Amino acid sequence: MLAAFLSSELGGFTYPEVGATKAGADVPSYDNDHRRVKLGEGEATFEAAKAAFRRWAQFPPDWTFIQPHAPLEAGQTVAMCARAFGVWWINAVRIVYIIDEPRRFGFAYGTLAAHVECGEERFLIEWDEEGSVWYDLRAFSRPRRMLIRLGYPLARRLQKRFAHDSCAAMSPNPRPAGAISES
Repeated sequence: MLAAFLSSELGGFTYPEVGATKAGADVPSYDNDHRRVKLGEGEATFEAAKAAFRRWAQFPPDWTFIQPHAPLEAGQTVAMCARAFGVWWINAVRIVYIIDEPRRFGFAYGTLAAHVECGEERFLIEWDEEGSVWYDLRAFSRPRRMLIRLGYPLARRLQKRFAHDSCAAMSPNPRPAGAISES
């Protein structure tokens, strides 16, 4: 089923601000979300986090997954699948850009026509000058489908849950409440 979905005509991006997450600032007229969690220290942590990204491990496996587990390449299209209230949603996304620098690694994907929202999400690993390694998740979105507009408070709750659970999935150790920053 997912192979047929991905082989169908999915069209282009559904929002004009393609690549806007690269600037790291809020995008007007969208809901903007930002989460950042410390993963640990040093090169080994940085390399492990990069490897996790390549496996799409930032997607909480109990209620989300990516298909196929494709290489991280600009232009790659995948299905982002999420379960809510016993129903699976299949959403098409395409990788907008890749960040592959000595101390930063990540990518952003954007929504296509077969997605209930429109917007972009950036997943980033940063190894700062003090030696700390951070997972940074930034997104902007707004409802695209009528059903999501009608269930807007629930959709926002699920987006916040995804951000929290994604940080937990990337974290080598569970964090006490308040350890994950949000802006």
